[in-house]
Amino acid sequence: MKSEDDSAENTVLCEIRGRAGVITLNRPRALNALTHAMVRRIDEALTAWEHDRGVQQVLVRGAGERGLCAGGDIRAIHDDAKAGGSASAEFWRDEYRLNARIARYPKPYVALMDGIVMGGGVGISAHGSVRIVTERSRVAMPETGIGFVPDVGGTYLLARAPGELGTHLALTGTAVGAADALLCGLADHFVPSAALAELTDALAAAPAHEVLAQYATGPGSGELAARRPWIDACYAADTVEEIVARLLDHGDPAAKEAAGTVLAKSPTALKITLAALRRAAGPGTLEAVLAQEFRVSCHALSLPDLVEGIRAQVVDKDRIPHWSPPSLEAVTQAEVRRFFAPLPEDHELTFPQA
Repeated sequence: MKSEDDSAENTVLCEIRGRAGVITLNRPRALNALTHAMVRRIDEALTAWEHDRGVQQVLVRGAGERGLCAGGDIRAIHDDAKAGGSASAEFWRDEYRLNARIARYPKPYVALMDGIVMGGGVGISAHGSVRIVTERSRVAMPETGIGFVPDVGGTYLLARAPGELGTHLALTGTAVGAADALLCGLADHFVPSAALAELTDALAAAPAHEVLAQYATGPGSGELAARRPWIDACYAADTVEEIVARLLDHGDPAAKEAAGTVLAKSPTALKITLAALRRAAGPGTLEAVLAQEFRVSCHALSLPDLVEGIRAQVVDKDRIPHWSPPSLEAVTQAEVRRFFAPLPEDHELTFPQA
């Protein structure tokens, strides 16, 4: 009997339903985590449908009840990093190109961000033109907790969130619900999860903007709007050390809790993440930021914290990572700059000409 992981055809289901091309990520036991073959399969479907006049819009969703996509297959990245291989870099190259393609796709790209949407799941959804969250949505870029740095255009998205909300989410890895995803610019519409099946059927028959007018409603209240004063004040600091100090000195218990969350992450990943966010906040394009993220990701393959973080969180699941170096103060600016250094010219991430 074949497993759910046997082929891209099994793990990404592509069909045309009326006027909609429907992509279903189909690894529910793995929370629909992305493999390289899945990325290629999605890209092939987008290529086929881009010039198909019968396909008016694209819908991406996840199989099962738990989420759209929990991210990339980090066990495979762990094994590749330990072996000193290059498979992860090639996966990221195609994945980041797919992220850019989604952002520029000429037809409505509707993402059902129901349930868990993290890491690579954000990359295949939050760059789309129509992004739908539900009361079950939990959206996050949790990379600092595994010794890595937000990628898939995550630094681009978070750098453009209001105030310092994106810095807070990037450093803490906090997962947000529907209202806060909307506030941070990671989603556009709220639709109750019970209506998703009916919504999918409606998208097969009518344009997305017409359908959403019927199904979208208010998401209720979130948490971040009320926390903006201390988030903006504390995370505006120039260094992670100063951010932590401001959080600890603030009177709001939630700020002190955030400091504890930050301090549990990889010190090296935290400092690189802050630098990446500040660089991504400029006027550059998504493609330029993805190229920067690719450099960082490739350099991170040699970072001890990446292997250790995945080991602690996913492989052994002891939840006790031993970061190296273990403190923020031990991570120098020279070390941080190393992660942004150019790659050999033939290894840099480039994008196909339109």
